[in-house]
Amino acid sequence: MNEIKEANFNKGNFERANLKIANFKEDNLTKSNFIGAELIKANLKEAYLEGANLREANLEGANFEGANLSGAHYLSFGQLSKVKTLHNTKLNGDILKSLKEKHPTLFE
Repeated sequence: MNEIKEANFNKGNFERANLKIANFKEDNLTKSNFIGAELIKANLKEAYLEGANLREANLEGANFEGANLSGAHYLSFGQLSKVKTLHNTKLNGDILKSLKEKHPTLFE
């Protein structure tokens, strides 16, 4: 099976899409729309999600290791507390501090 790596989905529209166990490793998802998307156990390792809209997206078990979430919109503490990992993830704001305090294992 071939793997597509480093694909460019800049400004992609994934609204309400079922993306369970999808592989977006190293992909460019800058400013993409994930409103209400199911990203359960998705691989977003080292993906670029700057400015992406993640409102109401289900991120349970998703791998965000090394991902860039700088400037991502509508990310909540509740969403991020359910991911698999945030190790080496770029994330702005007070949410990062709160997550590190309450869920330090996400950053290991």
